[in-house]
Amino acid sequence: MTETDVIVIGGGMAGASAAYEIATQRRVVLLEREQFCGYHSTGRSAASFTENYGNAVIRRLARASRPFFEHPPAGFSEVALVAPRGILTIARADQLGMLESAFEEGRTFVPDLREIDASAVIARVPILRRDHVVRAFVEPRSRDIDVHAAHQAFLRGLRARGGVIVTGSEVVALHRRDARWQIESKAGEFRAAVVVNAAGAWADTVAAAAGARSVSLVPKRRTAFSVDVPAGIDIATWPLVDDVAGEFYFKPDAGRLLVSPADATPSPPTDAQPEEIDVAVGVERLQRATTLLVQRVTHKWAGLRSFVADGSPVVGWDDEIDGFFWLAAQGGYGIKTAPALARAAAQLMESGQLPRDLHEAGLDVSDLAPARCRTAGTVLAAT
Repeated sequence: MTETDVIVIGGGMAGASAAYEIATQRRVVLLEREQFCGYHSTGRSAASFTENYGNAVIRRLARASRPFFEHPPAGFSEVALVAPRGILTIARADQLGMLESAFEEGRTFVPDLREIDASAVIARVPILRRDHVVRAFVEPRSRDIDVHAAHQAFLRGLRARGGVIVTGSEVVALHRRDARWQIESKAGEFRAAVVVNAAGAWADTVAAAAGARSVSLVPKRRTAFSVDVPAGIDIATWPLVDDVAGEFYFKPDAGRLLVSPADATPSPPTDAQPEEIDVAVGVERLQRATTLLVQRVTHKWAGLRSFVADGSPVVGWDDEIDGFFWLAAQGGYGIKTAPALARAAAQLMESGQLPRDLHEAGLDVSDLAPARCRTAGTVLAAT
């Protein structure tokens, strides 16, 4: 039996970053069901930092996370965590109204968004078809995130603060006895006063094992694949190209194009695998928008993005089960919001309040509280 103060279940970006922050005040053990941390959604992310994606809560969390990514603590990482990668949101003629609405909404959070015409779009990304793109806008300060570097730095930082990481430790049972949790896992038994549920797509499963009510979490599959570009085309400085209707996006990645049909198919928690139909849809949408003729897909994968009804994360104490803390429902935004959510989790655990900068950014504890997800009659959003 290993005794500690806090047990974090889940070693993806959410669990790793929260454990890193919590370890400044308490002894932490992180349990990861797989043989290495980040196997599921964290390791399958498109790795983009943008303040113009997600609802208002997500955008505020992203804004609050930017300083950490751009200027991490001294010694946190040996490499830069982010690199420039603008985002170009494009529209066909029939999508101009949608583009205008998205632009006006986006400028509320990203004032330096700017509109550009078709000629400027084609100059930046020459493979786009002139009959497909009429207008666009650019988010100039978006970034690529080095997800692996950030995730590993959080894990190293956790260890440096005395934290323990146990892989291959799928949780089998949780019991609350004498004001402490006793956890049986495939790697042994652990006991702590607090359990943090950072289990990603499995968060409702962990909650059920602990006797907590569901927050109606819905994992949704997102597919991605990579394709070659013709020889002689330098794509290194291209922006991420995003369709304003959310039908697809593509971006440079290791000399190829990473492409996604932006699917969001509900799924049980599982080791997500790409469906051929989703890859085919992505290829068709890419070829319709560009002059590329895809000869082969070089690599394909899928991950799960988990949502609750309002599209915001679930972070805070369970309102019915003592010592049970939620850190779930990061959706497709968990990488870019991890620094802010980790600080939020640590501060909520200690004081019940959000860090001052998050409060000043317009966020409230109720925006993240688990209790909000249990309102009768809530309709799940198809985010």
